[in-house]
Amino acid sequence: MNTVNKSLYNKKVSLKSIVFEKTIKYFFMLNGFVTLFLILLIFFFLLNEALRGLNTIPLSEFLFHKQHSDNHQIVYQWYPTSQEPRYSLIPLIVGTLLTAIPATIISAIIGISIGVYLSEIANVKLREILKPFIELFSSIPTVVLGFVLLAIGASFFGDLFHPANRLNAFLASIGLSLIVIPIIATLTEDALRSIPNEIRLASYSLGATKWQTITKIILPAAVNGASASIILGFGRAIGETMIVLMTTGNAGEITFNIFRSVRTMTATMAAETGEVSQYSTHYYALFFIGFSLFVITFILNLIAELIINRMKLRFSKYGK
Repeated sequence: MNTVNKSLYNKKVSLKSIVFEKTIKYFFMLNGFVTLFLILLIFFFLLNEALRGLNTIPLSEFLFHKQHSDNHQIVYQWYPTSQEPRYSLIPLIVGTLLTAIPATIISAIIGISIGVYLSEIANVKLREILKPFIELFSSIPTVVLGFVLLAIGASFFGDLFHPANRLNAFLASIGLSLIVIPIIATLTEDALRSIPNEIRLASYSLGATKWQTITKIILPAAVNGASASIILGFGRAIGETMIVLMTTGNAGEITFNIFRSVRTMTATMAAETGEVSQYSTHYYALFFIGFSLFVITFILNLIAELIINRMKLRFSKYGK
């Protein structure tokens, strides 16, 4: 009798476990579909408004403007409130890249170094302290970083480099690097730790030092993961708003001087969307910027995801 009761009890527990696991499975699946649905809603809303913008403004106007008052001179400016509105996205794209590319370069150097230290050099206790601290640093509100750069960084770098403009692309790139470094460091560390320990042991058994193993074996093996972290960091830098809004100077003209004021796509949307008349030409132009930014960041994230999956497949056989 005891054996029968024990068997029935085990079956009930097993049934409850199965029901619980399926409930959790479908709950997360539902969340995934809801997230996908919301992303598609955002995409189609932006697409619809962007197409209306193209119906209102010719595609060529988003590239350059022919100034009729000056012998049809071609200008590349974002100046939607002038007598002859100019909607060229070229200075906004250049300004975005002029802030995001230097920030990504700075972040890649520092972030990969931190990732290597956490994965290959730091002891367990130190890693447990440093990694949460680095991840916590990425959660600092960007408006706070922008304010600190505006109040302190602008004067410090102004005295150091004597830039043409106090607020400039370089100052913005410093601020962007502060939020990108934790992303690259964390993802690089995860990529390095995903490499099977057998590879390290094989290198040591052949007489390689720790530094030789890191530089010639581990880093080349994790290049896909490091590359994906840099791409994701670049996408994060492009999509940042408050730091660039507060530190770039917001000059909507083309310049390739990193110490001059620029204007980014995100800063333009944040600064002008609240003041523009709804359903006006300017309104649709801003949505066209938003759609372009959405597509760029989506492509960058897709490339990074493909690279990460390729690395996982590459090392999956070692984990078995």
